[in-house]
Amino acid sequence: MAQINVSLPDGLKKWVDDQVATGRYSSASDYIREILRADEERAAQLAWLQAEIDKGRASGEGQDYKEFFAELRAARSIAA
Repeated sequence: MAQINVSLPDGLKKWVDDQVATGRYSSASDYIREILRADEERAAQLAWLQAEIDKGRASGEGQDYKEFFAELRAARSIAA
């Protein structure tokens, strides 16, 4: 496993130590790994969302949502 060293201000070091003291984490490294995994997941979700937005923008002009739902209701009443 690769290793890095990080310098933290006293306040952040205390925060990390407090998190480990809760018993949820076995060490400061364990806590930092969880934070990094969560950040990685958040970045992946943001990238997916941005890709979906880009697809929507590239798909052409949008339709007013009120108009869309009115058409949907009309089509449903015709089918019934």
